[in-house]
Amino acid sequence: MTLDPITLSVIQAGLLQVCDEMDLSFSRAAFSPVIAEANDRSDGIYSAEDGSLIAQGAGGLPVFVGTMQYSTRTLIERIAAGITAAPDPNDIYIVNDPYLGGTHLMDVRFARPFYRNGKLYCWLSNTGHWPDTGGAVPGGFSASATAVEQEGLRLPPVKLFKRGELDREIYQIICSNIRVADQRIGDVKAQAAALIVGEDRLNALMDRYGDETVTEAIAELRTRAAQQMRAFIAEIPEGRYESTAWVDSDGVVDEPLAIRLTVTRKNDALTFDFTGSSAPCLGPMNSVRATTLSSVYLAMRHIFPEVPISAGAFEPLHVTGIEDTFLDAQYPRPVSGCAAEVSQRIAEAVFAALVPALPDRITAAPAGTSGNFALGGHDPARNRGFVMYQLSGGGYGGNADHDGLSNGCSTIGISKAPPVEIMEQAFPVLYHHYRLHEGSGGAGQHRGGFGLDYMVELRRGQAQASFVMDHGRFGPQGALGGSDGAPNEVTVYQNGAPHVPPHLSKEQGIPLGPGDRVHVRTPGGGGYGDPFTRDPEAVRRDVALGYYTEAQAEAEFGVVLSGGKVDAKGTLGLRGTRR
Repeated sequence: MTLDPITLSVIQAGLLQVCDEMDLSFSRAAFSPVIAEANDRSDGIYSAEDGSLIAQGAGGLPVFVGTMQYSTRTLIERIAAGITAAPDPNDIYIVNDPYLGGTHLMDVRFARPFYRNGKLYCWLSNTGHWPDTGGAVPGGFSASATAVEQEGLRLPPVKLFKRGELDREIYQIICSNIRVADQRIGDVKAQAAALIVGEDRLNALMDRYGDETVTEAIAELRTRAAQQMRAFIAEIPEGRYESTAWVDSDGVVDEPLAIRLTVTRKNDALTFDFTGSSAPCLGPMNSVRATTLSSVYLAMRHIFPEVPISAGAFEPLHVTGIEDTFLDAQYPRPVSGCAAEVSQRIAEAVFAALVPALPDRITAAPAGTSGNFALGGHDPARNRGFVMYQLSGGGYGGNADHDGLSNGCSTIGISKAPPVEIMEQAFPVLYHHYRLHEGSGGAGQHRGGFGLDYMVELRRGQAQASFVMDHGRFGPQGALGGSDGAPNEVTVYQNGAPHVPPHLSKEQGIPLGPGDRVHVRTPGGGGYGDPFTRDPEAVRRDVALGYYTEAQAEAEFGVVLSGGKVDAKGTLGLRGTRR
């Protein structure tokens, strides 16, 4: 290596800054709250040779670390085969086909070739969650879909921008197949502009350090990422580690789906074998190959966050045994639940398998659902249609050091729920409450964090509600003797009468009128360690804050609370003793 460590570090930070600025530009210019407020998007830099990941922004969704490199690779292969038109400067391709390195149809990818001195140097790519891409129900989360066409418009890689100009004919085709199409132009232009920002910033970085120096740094960073991942893998004792994670159902057949995993550590590599997992399912809880691989990668990123994001970090990780299972969906299997739900069950299986080997690094299972709730209809006050997409947080699992985080983002992302005030301003809804799902954290020496509890009412017009969530039947797994977190709960009130979806947290097209309400209580994280070893003072504090009842404290932690001294405010304190 000819680069000195300081220059290498500065270039590494510069590449990340390019991606961060793309992320920021995308969010600030987008129209849809799911992008502008929830940050359900990601930007990155990818190799011109094979689409491998060079850098991705710290604020991008982790699940896209793998999927965008596979969609970029597919684009490169199709261009080489003459299936897709070759790039020109300022072109931007659009693609959302799940089977071509994608996730679900709502995750729409743009890719822009980056040229230096007239030669293709790399690709700039991003993904944004569009609120709607057509299909049977508003929002695309069709819980009963049995074919991908029922989920929305599927786009192979095509040029949406040609030499910098929007192809109006292709754009009209897209708009003719999606809801609230007049609002998509804001997201499209924001997504394209983010890539232009990336091009400007990357050019500036290369102008400063020179093409050869930056190229050498990219290669060295990939090599070092692989070395670092192998060094961390060496912390895991050699052997086999097994686990099983469950998906509630596929939304059509009311039977659970099993993710069976065997992790083998041999030498400096890990093999993740999913042999024995459930067969491809009828409903939309299939996962495509790119999402399955990316789910393993992001799980390892959670475990070893010190390893920089680069294709090199994935080299020691080998995934096998997914063929002929629901983790390797083939056309026309529906996949709307793959990125937001199945991916998190895969990560949960990785955590559960490796927590005995790395008890100081791995948490009990987190909530593991994005809480996908879509509401679409017509707003008579504004005389226009709307599609509202709500994602929500949940509890993280406890770990060796402390309790789990409450109302954290999903395992696969950094997306946050849009502010209630923004949602009420943009859509004809009213939130009655938005609070912690108390008591939902699994008991443990370090308890799980708490999920979210919200109730939203349709104020006017008519609408349809759809849910593709999970962990409604099985709560997030506890670890090392900890209890499972509370499961997901969904109740719809139509004319005051409660309705619980037959699949608990999955259903589509539920009709709502003015005054009808949706009540969602997301899962808490799993507990870590024996609950009866939890500090009684910590249990007392949880009860005082309203997180658990006194009865729960005794039943789940073995702590009996009794009256204490009255403090200066006249409040009777409680003291806890182990029974």
